[in-house]
Amino acid sequence: MVSDLEFATLTEPFRPELLAHCYRMLGSVHDAEDLVQETYLRAWRGFDRFEGRSSVRRWLYKIATMACLTALETRARRPLPSGLGAPETDHQVTVAARQPEVPWLEPAPDVMFSAGGDDPAVVVAARSGVRLAFIAALQFLSARQRAVLTLRDVLAFRTAEVAGMLDTTTAAVDSTLRRARAAMSEAGAVPEQLAEPDAVGQRKLLDDYVDAFTRADADALVRLLRADVELEMPPTPTWFTGRDAVLGFLASRVLHPGRWRLEPARANGQPAVVIHARTDAGGYRPYGAQVLTLTETGVARITSFNDPRLVPLFTPA
Repeated sequence: MVSDLEFATLTEPFRPELLAHCYRMLGSVHDAEDLVQETYLRAWRGFDRFEGRSSVRRWLYKIATMACLTALETRARRPLPSGLGAPETDHQVTVAARQPEVPWLEPAPDVMFSAGGDDPAVVVAARSGVRLAFIAALQFLSARQRAVLTLRDVLAFRTAEVAGMLDTTTAAVDSTLRRARAAMSEAGAVPEQLAEPDAVGQRKLLDDYVDAFTRADADALVRLLRADVELEMPPTPTWFTGRDAVLGFLASRVLHPGRWRLEPARANGQPAVVIHARTDAGGYRPYGAQVLTLTETGVARITSFNDPRLVPLFTPA
């Protein structure tokens, strides 16, 4: 019987990348955490039967993937507003009511994938393939297509290894992968051809955005937003495209001096901000988080997740 210490020594280094894998599959960090816990419980119970024919890492991925596939049998896909309907170009439209009952896609703070040590391979596996646009596109795939695509194209497991994880044939894996790639292409999930600023440029643009948003400075935001900027705000299904529409909406319905406190962060491998809203008593309460797509020519996309439950995720335990 393996001891707790031996089991932890062998398996804990893989927790961050397994969390990222479950997040890719489920589109929710809360669900992903639950499935990682389930993975480790199953692994602990079955460790005496592990024969060492594969690596511990591949064995854990098999358990995690099968757990996710089972969970997805009873879960709906998690969309963003842009995956449900066309954008608005007039900021004066009636904004649809919030739909908290919809299982919206959730952002994933980078800090969640960085608690597993300094092994470069583990860090790469945890942080690859988590950009928000990619995770949103995965929602258009069947559960099995998600599994095959992420195991092959993100994590670079060999076809035979994936077949072993899914208890299927290499021919079935290849067929599923072709369909998954075609569906991703049809959904527009091609690598973003947006030139991003370097680290210094990103931080300056992010700081300027935080400053302008906090001060409710519409003129400053005009200089920061691209002409084709997009804004979506789950759980509100209405979303906007175009600088005039986005800025018009923000200026008329969101921006007020002193109303918001924004703290720079990172999520999905992208710049982000954690948002607190001012209360009537003068303090601040958790409000949500924004994930930003920044380019050399300005802010290209603002995805504002207006859910206070997300705020604690950005603070490491």
